[in-house]
Amino acid sequence: MSYPEPARRPAAVTAAVVLLALMAVVAIAYAVAGLFVLFSTVNAFRSAAGSAASSDEVEAIVLLVSVWTVAGAVVSLLAGVLLAALAGTVRTGRSGARVVTWVVAGLGVLAGCCGLTVLGGMRAFPMQPGADDRSTIELLAQLPEAYPDWWISLGAGLSVGQVLGYLVVATLLALPPAATWFRRPVPSPHGPYVPPYPPR
Repeated sequence: MSYPEPARRPAAVTAAVVLLALMAVVAIAYAVAGLFVLFSTVNAFRSAAGSAASSDEVEAIVLLVSVWTVAGAVVSLLAGVLLAALAGTVRTGRSGARVVTWVVAGLGVLAGCCGLTVLGGMRAFPMQPGADDRSTIELLAQLPEAYPDWWISLGAGLSVGQVLGYLVVATLLALPPAATWFRRPVPSPHGPYVPPYPPR
């Protein structure tokens, strides 16, 4: 008994899979790099603070930065794992993979925009009026300078790339060849069902 050959994966779907896999690798690499940068940033910040502020104030900001960085690394790592899983499901054309990818893409665009807002706020926050604790404001103003020169620019660039990547993936999966391929009937790996007894 011969079975029909499986439909060939469209180029748009293949491109979406490659882009999802690339985004997964970048997200995991960024999570690991963030943890390494944290140590040098903390040391640079403590040195820059010197004796201008109390040790309690300095350590409070160090704790805040550490928690924020570790939380961001965990989120980035989970995002990388999720993107890799999506690449696998989209590659095989599983039912519902397109819809799930669109949902994740929407959340990813929102997260990327929030990331850009946070990076912009790192420089804008210390300059805002209305804060009572002057020494804390001065410490927060030194915080961006403690990061490597390229780190904040890299984060902003990756946030922009993340938004664009999700938009491109969502667009590729919305193209007619991809829509047709995902709606195709998927043959059972066990072949058609054969009743144990001939019908009477």
